[in-house]
Amino acid sequence: MNWLMPADWGRIFALDMPLLEIVARGTVMYLVILLLLRLLLKREIGTVALPDLLMIVFLADAAQNGMAGEYRSVTDGLLLVSVIIFWNFVLDQLAFRIRFIGRFVHPPPALLIQNGLLIRHNLRRESVSLEELWSHLRAQGIEELSEVKAAYIEGNGEISIIKRKSDGDD
Repeated sequence: MNWLMPADWGRIFALDMPLLEIVARGTVMYLVILLLLRLLLKREIGTVALPDLLMIVFLADAAQNGMAGEYRSVTDGLLLVSVIIFWNFVLDQLAFRIRFIGRFVHPPPALLIQNGLLIRHNLRRESVSLEELWSHLRAQGIEELSEVKAAYIEGNGEISIIKRKSDGDD
């Protein structure tokens, strides 16, 4: 019968943490985890842009904590969600306008194969093993490196392959 009792609306919407603390926590966590993921897990993120993936993870956690009572206030959870959305928007805008930030948030592709020749230092730098590269080549029906005009590891971690034309054009 407890579900029939009236809710304590003041407690549900009251701030349990100072506003500045919520903003600081959301900002620090978002930016530090973005940096760590960008530096360490480039190949693991697949086709979702890193800031968007990070935003989804944080939004899910922040919303869950706000709804489940971890903060004891829906307002605390909503403010944290707002801070995370704000940083995702700001980084997208800065990446569009400032080249350095754009290259960090959405890194350019790295050349792995050029005209049938492996670029070994790029393979090492991007931590792509020969086995992994050959797996992608085989998936494209490629049996020999000479069939490849270029192969890149894209900023989102995918490996894209450009085959040579059958008539021998480069």
